[in-house]
Amino acid sequence: MDLQRHILAAQGYSELGMPDEALQELDLLGLDLQEDPDLLNARLYVLLRARRWEAGLASARTLCNRASDRTSGFIHAAFCLHELGRTREAKEILLSGPEALHFEATYHYNLGCYDAVLGNPEEARTHVLRSFELDRKFRAIAKLDPDLASIHAWLP
Repeated sequence: MDLQRHILAAQGYSELGMPDEALQELDLLGLDLQEDPDLLNARLYVLLRARRWEAGLASARTLCNRASDRTSGFIHAAFCLHELGRTREAKEILLSGPEALHFEATYHYNLGCYDAVLGNPEEARTHVLRSFELDRKFRAIAKLDPDLASIHAWLP
């Protein structure tokens, strides 16, 4: 079976608000493909869109283990932990990821959010400003992000 065809079908179902059908599409692939990094990433996409944080965390952790050089597993595992109210763990998993994370705006933005929530405003501001340097779209997002409420006055 064509992995990419199933992934595209799953993404389509997910975008239509049909996460169960999306996951069923991915489940059609054999057991030998269930830990393929591309399939894990697709499963993670569906689970995050459906706000299924526990299942998303499990998939993200598997992705981290199977493809430790990919940054997405670490970013999404941390996000799931944060959404589950486990922000300190979220920060720790991001910090444990590959060096490539340090060059991604999302990494810095999320660390900024986690530090703001954890009561570390200076660190939060440093990371959020770095995310702006790497991708200016985060400037608009930051203005509305409740996680950053404690540092909104410090942001340009």
